[in-house]
Amino acid sequence: MMAQEQHSVLEPGTLDDAATPPRPTAAGPARPARRRWLVPLLVVLLLGQLAAAMATTAVQQTPTIDEPVYVGTAADYLHEHRIRFNPEHPPLGKLVIALGVAVADPHVDTNYRGDQGEFGRHLLYESGNDPWRLMFWARLPVMVLTLLFGLVVFSFARELAGAAAGLAALALYSFSPDIVAHGSLATLDVPAAGFVLTSAWLAWRARQRPRRYVPLAGIALGAGLATKMSVLPVVPVLCALAAWSVWHGGSADRRRAVLRALAGAAVVAGAAVTVVWASYLVVDPRLRASSMDPVPAVHGLKGLVVDLLPLPGSYKDGMRLQFGMEAYPWQGFLFGHVYTGSLWYYLPVALLVKTPLGMLALWAAGAVVLVAVPRLRPAAPYVLVPAAVLLAAAMTGSRDFGTRYAVFVPMFLAVAAGCVLAVRWRWAPLVTGVLVAFVAVSSVRTYPYYLPYSNEAFGGPAKTHLRLHDSNVDWGQDLGRLADRLRERYAGERVWLVYKGSGVPSFYGIDAADPRDVPESEVHGLLVVSDSSVAKARGRLAALIAGSRAIDEVGHSITVYRR
Repeated sequence: MMAQEQHSVLEPGTLDDAATPPRPTAAGPARPARRRWLVPLLVVLLLGQLAAAMATTAVQQTPTIDEPVYVGTAADYLHEHRIRFNPEHPPLGKLVIALGVAVADPHVDTNYRGDQGEFGRHLLYESGNDPWRLMFWARLPVMVLTLLFGLVVFSFARELAGAAAGLAALALYSFSPDIVAHGSLATLDVPAAGFVLTSAWLAWRARQRPRRYVPLAGIALGAGLATKMSVLPVVPVLCALAAWSVWHGGSADRRRAVLRALAGAAVVAGAAVTVVWASYLVVDPRLRASSMDPVPAVHGLKGLVVDLLPLPGSYKDGMRLQFGMEAYPWQGFLFGHVYTGSLWYYLPVALLVKTPLGMLALWAAGAVVLVAVPRLRPAAPYVLVPAAVLLAAAMTGSRDFGTRYAVFVPMFLAVAAGCVLAVRWRWAPLVTGVLVAFVAVSSVRTYPYYLPYSNEAFGGPAKTHLRLHDSNVDWGQDLGRLADRLRERYAGERVWLVYKGSGVPSFYGIDAADPRDVPESEVHGLLVVSDSSVAKARGRLAALIAGSRAIDEVGHSITVYRR
């Protein structure tokens, strides 16, 4: 069905200056030997840095808003084997999280009745489990996946432009604050984006060996589809790229080439659908529909598309739930402006704020190089088009909550940025190295507060809350740090707390009341407010903040006032 395996016009390493014969030295053949281990050593060091940053973040942060839902759902999968909670997301990402939950082996109260958020908090705080230990083990499989996706970034860029390009791309990936922040959480954004990147890379490799890599590209795409439904817009793109790869390696017979290309696209689509079905069957071999959430009816073109998709009924119910959430009038916040609905330019602006300046420059240069350099141009659709399509789809969404909805951008564009080193310009390596070093310094300076990162042009992490909110800066991650701060500096003082998150303050020893439940005249002492709540403060809370004086901040996500 596939064409004879042929080599691509872009062979791995053809643009790699390191592949040229070394100059003779007094050390003789030792220099080539050093080169052989130098690249693997640098890969290990870069991934080791990423692992250390993620591990430190994972052990210091309390559960973010979404994590208890995913961890509770993963535990429910292990004990009940049914799709009861979180049907709006497919099961594969939560099955990955379940690997860590299984090791932690928490006590699960299967008789508890509550929604998915309540069930997750009950598991963490009311079932006799240690939430610190459980959350670390739940986050660990996502961290491992994040490291593996780093190898994909390195391999993709190396095959396009050589080992130096691969190292530059991996450096940008491993120092990306968004990758560190969300790769260390038990959430679905990084796994879904990483699977899409892997599928694009395998589709590119299929130009050389279609019979091997086309099915693998479909499996990777299916893994993304089985993790988040936001991957759906890129399915036709990756099917088309797989078809183009097969066409590239096809025979001169146009009719046979067309048939083989169509077969390649069909293989990708079929493999992807199979993976989605398999993920549901792993949870519940009987495929029982048992969602605890009411599923809205979806009419019109959207409803027709949902009905026609060859996917499990629970997946279609999840799509209907997602359409229902898209119709909700969410509130957003951008540069001091609170609004209802969404802004089409929100994600590009948020990326501009939350991406290191050197990385932005290399992204732009890499995209230009991919399109402009003839040797790299065949790879441009595989690197740039999936990211562009996913970003365009995300920009039409109604939830302006954070760059996590576009975390695929630092993955794909890291590959593009590495290709800058393919340019035959004497200063390219030096300029690229300086910009990568600038990125590394900016990333290290924000340690360990990666979630609220913003670049130097926008004032750094301490100023992010003035421009963005929610998972860009304050996702409930600093409740434990707040407890430590109150014990160390403000022991014995009256505390009033407005906390936006899924943690339980009393579990961490925070004895506080909600200031909105009493008359304003009774609120004296410390007023502690999550920065996302500060950004959207109206009415009573706005008056309380206006009558207070900011005296401290915790993790660049919580502000402490004195009244």
